[in-house]
Amino acid sequence: MKTYLKISILFLMLFSIKEISAQKDSTALQRKARSMVRQGNELYQNKQYTDASVAYKKALSNSSFYDKASYNLGNALYKNKNFKEALPQYELTAKTAEDKLTKAQAYHNIGNAHMETKNYQGAVDAYKNSLRNNPTDDETRYNLAVAQKLLDKENQQNKDDQNKDNKDKKDQKDQDKDNKDDQNKDQDKDKKEGDDKDKKDDKDGEGDKDKDKNQDPKKDDKKDQNKKPKPQQGKMSPQQIKQLLESLNNEEKKTQKKMNAKKAKGKKTKQEKDW
Repeated sequence: MKTYLKISILFLMLFSIKEISAQKDSTALQRKARSMVRQGNELYQNKQYTDASVAYKKALSNSSFYDKASYNLGNALYKNKNFKEALPQYELTAKTAEDKLTKAQAYHNIGNAHMETKNYQGAVDAYKNSLRNNPTDDETRYNLAVAQKLLDKENQQNKDDQNKDNKDKKDQKDQDKDNKDDQNKDQDKDKKEGDDKDKKDDKDGEGDKDKDKNQDPKKDDKKDQNKKPKPQQGKMSPQQIKQLLESLNNEEKKTQKKMNAKKAKGKKTKQEKDW
């Protein structure tokens, strides 16, 4: 029992010593952080905003939850036009600050940073939060009115752009439809012309068939029969040639005989004169 008690007492003593040492270290770090903040403030007053930012960051490295260091760092970044980097510092202050005036100032600066980046919706929300914590701040109220006006103008512009885009898409869709209709009409016209040509060709073919069909085959045969065949040279046999020659001689004899008889019949008889 005595041994357990001694161990407990020893443990408490060690813990107390460690806690006291930690408190001493924490106090030293806080003093160092405050010193860096004062240094940063002097640089800030001299408009050395980059060096002031370095001093405030060193202060925060020694004391992470040092609200003044965060808020002042945000101001230094804002002065250097690093608006997006300043926002987290103001937001941290707005979240951790215990008094409403400090919160109102942090939200006011958040609104200013959003205005610089043309985030008008963010600015309107921030200014409203600032007025919730300090309703009597006329500067914040004025900034809110300006931000709201710019936001309305932006929304109207976006609406007009959207309507224009929709109109352009509709016009393009209508144009595509008209082009497609024209293309279909051309295709239908070509197809109709092709069909009409095919029908005409078929009709012409049937007319030729009907013409051939209406022709009298007997008439053609009779015509062919009446047509006398022409003699073909070099196709007569020697016997046929002999018979032809004899026939020609006989005809010639008959012709000569007729001529002689006609000549004799027509001869005048000499008359004796009676005197």
